[in-house]
Amino acid sequence: MQDRNFDDLADKFAQNIYGTRKGQVRQALLWDELDALLPSLPPGPLTILDAGGGVGQISSGLAERGHKVLLCDLSAEMLKLAEAHAASAGVSHNMQFKQISAQQVGEHLDKPVDLVLFHAVLEWVAEPELVLKALWQTLKPGGILSLMFYNAHGLTFRTLTLGNFGYLRANMTKRKKRTLSPDFPRDPLEVNHWLENCGFEIERRAGIRVFSDYMKPQPGAGKSVEEIIEMERRYCRQEPFLSLGRYIHVTARKPR
Repeated sequence: MQDRNFDDLADKFAQNIYGTRKGQVRQALLWDELDALLPSLPPGPLTILDAGGGVGQISSGLAERGHKVLLCDLSAEMLKLAEAHAASAGVSHNMQFKQISAQQVGEHLDKPVDLVLFHAVLEWVAEPELVLKALWQTLKPGGILSLMFYNAHGLTFRTLTLGNFGYLRANMTKRKKRTLSPDFPRDPLEVNHWLENCGFEIERRAGIRVFSDYMKPQPGAGKSVEEIIEMERRYCRQEPFLSLGRYIHVTARKPR
């Protein structure tokens, strides 16, 4: 097994992940979580690592607020898109870009950072706990890991609603490997265990798209994206809805 590189699907990735209503909902809920955690970090410009940052929408938004961001990604094509996005947003002066893996990034940092973003990457790496340990090393004491991962329970529920029982009987094994469907959906309890083993303290959790992916017809006839985001915000931190999110976001702190 090896970590996924998106050189072959960079443009499709950017369009399918960010250029859709699903992407708008995901971005809005992610910003809610970031806006909740940022005030608990030191004042002034923060140093931020975006590990596996892809096209860099979130990074560019943080750079626009004056923070200093290092975005790393395995894919040269994704980095080109990220650099172009930063340039179009006028924030290139606050961003750096490096073609390295999340596991290697500590070797390229002059000093630990205040915040690590690790969004929608854990489900693509073959050795997730080792990656989380590497990211732990990049953080200052008191620093925060913003982790979002593809939820195995959400995938199971979605597969059930589609009646795709053969896929479940095959333990949700992908037939085609080079697709945008994540290679390794993650069990939230297992992720929590990995984080605690590293030493992280979990402060906050939220489901990302806890119902809108299950609406019929997709993504809800006559419903505006604003209405959908309003309802997602209402239920995303409540059980049982949180555990049905297609993604789960975790705010985890390295103790001071």
